[in-house]
Amino acid sequence: MAQTKIVSGYPALIIDSDEKSLVITDLHLGFESKLALNNVFLGKNKPVNEIMNDVEHLITKTKPDSLILLGDVKSGIKSITKAEWDTVPVFFENMNKLIDTTLVPGNHDANIEKLIPNGITVAGSKGIIIDDILLTHGHTMPTENFSQVNTIVMGHVHPVFFQEESLINGERVWASIKCEKQKIFVSKSGELELIILPSFNKYLYTTQKKFYKKSISPIIEKMDVIKAKIVTLDGMIIGDEQLLSSVI
Repeated sequence: MAQTKIVSGYPALIIDSDEKSLVITDLHLGFESKLALNNVFLGKNKPVNEIMNDVEHLITKTKPDSLILLGDVKSGIKSITKAEWDTVPVFFENMNKLIDTTLVPGNHDANIEKLIPNGITVAGSKGIIIDDILLTHGHTMPTENFSQVNTIVMGHVHPVFFQEESLINGERVWASIKCEKQKIFVSKSGELELIILPSFNKYLYTTQKKFYKKSISPIIEKMDVIKAKIVTLDGMIIGDEQLLSSVI
């Protein structure tokens, strides 16, 4: 049976099965062009270079057999921006040299095939299965074909902790949720675990909740929460299900 483990200090998950996989999500490469429209300039290619360096460091640190990207590698939803033409192929070419890479497309990844070199595996948008774990972006509802799983790993909603007086206000967090399996897979009973990864893009945050727009997930809308844990990138538990509505 596959085991999951948070990489301490990083928004990255290890799935250990017959092979070891490094899982990250929500890179949103090219998003800096939107910031530039509001006169916020990060520097040419700075985000993609930082992300590539961080991923390369994680690969060296954790020594996985493969890299799994859980969607929203690019930022634009319907089109490919100039910034994405400049950054997304560079990212994938770099990964191609380092490790076997699979992309599970997200809602921001329309037409991303045009930006991907040979050698990168593009899975279906519903997700992939490793043992009893479904890995999906989180913007679509899994079908009964996946009902044998006991865990869903997803991104999409960018969980962030908001509490203005807190030292970690605005920081990315993990959410681990136990819910009724039947709400997601009507043919099944028992409990299902949902693990929500933080965004790998560190710039997708703010310290004021009113300026932060989260994505809606049909999985989260359907589920009945039994219990939950909210965990910092460093692995500290900071809350339970009572805090859940404020981070997703």
